[in-house]
Amino acid sequence: MHRSKSSSRCAAGRSARSSRSRSSDTDTSHALPASSIGSSSICRGRRKMTPMRSLQRAAVVLVLLSPWEPTPALAASSPGARRRYESIFSLGDSFTDTGNNPAVFAWYSIPDPVTRPPYGSTFFGRPTGRNCDGRLIIDFIAEALGLPYVPPYLGPPFGSPPASSGGSFRRGASLAVGGATALDAAFFRSRGILPAPSKFPLNASLSVQLDWFESHLKPSLCRTTTQECEELLGRSLFFVGEFGVNDYLFALGKMSLQGIRSVVVPSIVQTIRQAIERLIITHGAKAVVVPGVIPLGCSPPVLFLFPEPDPAEYDAKTGCMPRHNELGRHHNAALQESLKELRAKHHGVSIVYADFFGPVMDMVESPRKLGFREDVLSVCCGGGHGKYNYNISVPCGDANASTCSRPSASLYWDGVHFTEAANRHISRSWLSSIS
Repeated sequence: MHRSKSSSRCAAGRSARSSRSRSSDTDTSHALPASSIGSSSICRGRRKMTPMRSLQRAAVVLVLLSPWEPTPALAASSPGARRRYESIFSLGDSFTDTGNNPAVFAWYSIPDPVTRPPYGSTFFGRPTGRNCDGRLIIDFIAEALGLPYVPPYLGPPFGSPPASSGGSFRRGASLAVGGATALDAAFFRSRGILPAPSKFPLNASLSVQLDWFESHLKPSLCRTTTQECEELLGRSLFFVGEFGVNDYLFALGKMSLQGIRSVVVPSIVQTIRQAIERLIITHGAKAVVVPGVIPLGCSPPVLFLFPEPDPAEYDAKTGCMPRHNELGRHHNAALQESLKELRAKHHGVSIVYADFFGPVMDMVESPRKLGFREDVLSVCCGGGHGKYNYNISVPCGDANASTCSRPSASLYWDGVHFTEAANRHISRSWLSSIS
């Protein structure tokens, strides 16, 4: 397969922004940039990769960036027809981050490989802040609903709407950040999952993103009457997630699968549930989409970081690890049960579960049928030489990484993230429930 080289550099800046002291696990997370913080030591030359650093980088490489404005959606509602939704507001991680991650990276003076080609090459023709060769699932959904692509709230200048939005976030905003977790930093540190000194990337958890919405974004939208604000948010589509994948990546390095099932999963589901209720009760949300998690046992980073010596631990047909997939199924079942309870409690509110697991498994199990190549677990853009073409130390965008000649034939783009072709397939499944 022909592969083209992509460029890289590791030049970390020495300043970033923050408006609060960064002395505790959670208070620093809520601050939007304002002053400077200490420089990071994460990117200071090549280091030997310890298992913990590998896990942290794996979650970081689940990330996004983008100092550029989003391109308006191509699709529009039919003339004269009123859209069902007037805007999209999203909370989440790199699966829905349209460009916030570079701002967060800048706080820690960390260069982000997603700022470089070949990111964005398939559709936008340049890096746009999406951890993909083109569009994300949320982009396809915005197109189908006749809405603009959702701009990143932290995109430069911080907290300022892009020119293409007409100087306002009234048509939507993404608060999602690559590497974000559902749980706050304190959860991981209290259990010894992560060391205390590092705050990245746990400064953009679900509760932090909600704080950004409540303390900064919503006040900028609601400068007129309370009724107008309620009408705006009542006709908005809220995404809460995907959340959970980064949490599990961290926990897998320190806890058994059974321990994660019994301790981490309930905590994540409860945190997501509380966030949904805050949006409904406090902010008048009438439509909420809640994605489940992907099949972790089919994800190249998980397969790379947690290899099993026993061949029986792998599915003979797909090459995935069934026990890790069961963790994803357990999470999704618990989440759906919680959403069922919320629907019964909040009549008149649309709470949609978006199945991430099923469409991905369809592509893994029947790649040729859906237009993908047979080695479906191999990433398109990476620096590995094994069957996954994945190397945590040589990410997509690095000078030593290579890119497949046909991204549209690949399921995975750069590791855990999907190609535009895969995102299109997943979005069709979600749209059947949303629209």
